[in-house]
Amino acid sequence: MDPSAQKPVIAFFDVDNTLLRGASLYHVAIGAWRLGKLPLQDVLRFFWQQRQFIRLGENLMHLADVRDRALALIAGHTELELRALSEDTFDRRLAKRLWPETVALTQEHLARGHQVWIVSATAQTVATVIAERLGLTGALGTVFESRDGIFTGNLVGPVCHGPSKADAAGELALALDSDAASCWAYSDSHNDIPLLELVGNPVAVNPDHALTGHAEESSWPILRMSPSSIRTARRLAKAARA
Repeated sequence: MDPSAQKPVIAFFDVDNTLLRGASLYHVAIGAWRLGKLPLQDVLRFFWQQRQFIRLGENLMHLADVRDRALALIAGHTELELRALSEDTFDRRLAKRLWPETVALTQEHLARGHQVWIVSATAQTVATVIAERLGLTGALGTVFESRDGIFTGNLVGPVCHGPSKADAAGELALALDSDAASCWAYSDSHNDIPLLELVGNPVAVNPDHALTGHAEESSWPILRMSPSSIRTARRLAKAARA
């Protein structure tokens, strides 16, 4: 048997606008406000950024602003607090905003014996909770520095975004002795072109304008979804609970 056939196949999934409609950090901010840990003015700012993200896709200036604001807000809070907030946010807000099509793809990969990893600019804790709730293999996210379980307001390494996201995925593939040519990646953003080019099976999901052009030139598959699929999934879930 070909030894390469034994190498693990990894499917990498972005989160925002790929597994989830919109930006996960916005919903975490809503949860923090609801628990009295975030002022309303900050939530309104996240709301504006969320609307821009859905309408226009990722913007590096907005991303940097969100990063800096998130670091300032999390300083002094504990890892346990962020974990509890992330779990509550997923159960209350994120679960009902998941794209059923891409969630189904994660399960198809798992059924085929593939590993499925989230790779996202969102906080490592948030990404880990999403992966656990969906039964995925693991998650790669942005790591916030902590000392004695308390966040310092600094990062460990770079934001898991753009080339850094591709680096993280590549390092994982190397550590697992996986052949990148056999791996998959799914993303909506042109900022993730380095990640998509890393693997042999890239898929553009609800791509922004720049990624659409690149995907068409590269003959990559393009998956487009409508918010109506999320509404249908909600109705089915509600009916199942009745």
